[in-house]
Amino acid sequence: MLSSRLLDNIHRSIRSSVHSRNLGILAPCLQKASDPIQQLFIEKIKEYKQKSGGGNKLVEPSPEIERELKSELEKVAKVYGGGPGVDMTKFPTFKFTDPVIDPINMEK
Repeated sequence: MLSSRLLDNIHRSIRSSVHSRNLGILAPCLQKASDPIQQLFIEKIKEYKQKSGGGNKLVEPSPEIERELKSELEKVAKVYGGGPGVDMTKFPTFKFTDPVIDPINMEK
């Protein structure tokens, strides 16, 4: 009897601490963010979005980074069959030809 009461009390205390801990985590999310670090982070994300223009280009790349990117793309093109004048961004076209089969003479 005593052990069941003891276990019951332990179970209740654990349950209440878990609920209060979860509420403590959610409380800052429900309030308006007034942290200057968060505001700075949001501003930088908006600035990056404007600079990127929604494209797939690098944002403010240096000439060194552009050279490195070009050399890496050339390496990949050589490995996978690209070369001068080959558009590696285009899906390849496949040509399948039917083999010539001799007709089977069923009647003999």
